[in-house]
Amino acid sequence: MAKPVRVRGLIEQEGQKLQHIVRRGSTSSVRLRRAMMLLASAGGSTVPVIARLVQADEDTVRDVIHKFNEIGLVCLNPRWAGGRPRLLNRDDEDFVVQTATTRPTVLGKPGDDGAFGSVVCGALIAPARVATPRPRPACGRCRHALIAPARGSNVWPHSQTASGIGPSSPCNG
Repeated sequence: MAKPVRVRGLIEQEGQKLQHIVRRGSTSSVRLRRAMMLLASAGGSTVPVIARLVQADEDTVRDVIHKFNEIGLVCLNPRWAGGRPRLLNRDDEDFVVQTATTRPTVLGKPGDDGAFGSVVCGALIAPARVATPRPRPACGRCRHALIAPARGSNVWPHSQTASGIGPSSPCNG
């Protein structure tokens, strides 16, 4: 079995900084919880006890302690990363906005029945423009719902159908 994980010996400034964060609180709950983990470990508590104290997973406590032993107090700061990658690039986004604000007859589509989503979806899939390949339909099933309908129409893509029975599916996706 591996040795229990513990923080290295704290120097005086580090101990004071950790106590200051814990006593006075912090604007970041992440910094506060990490400081509590380090102080508890320096006080001799084991990883399972610390995990229960701060309501965190034991692996998280171990990761924080290892990170502190490597880089010091810098480990208190959260390192947020980007989220999900964009499905539409800026050019595709501009194209959707331009298509959404253009009348259907100009795009070669018959009439204007208020089916805004089907016009946008049809324009995205049209052979006149090659869109970037995606694993999902070009409209993303609800991307067109985020853009207001043309000409101030109050018909939204996911509203009641003409019969009023259920939600419409303008993109049939």
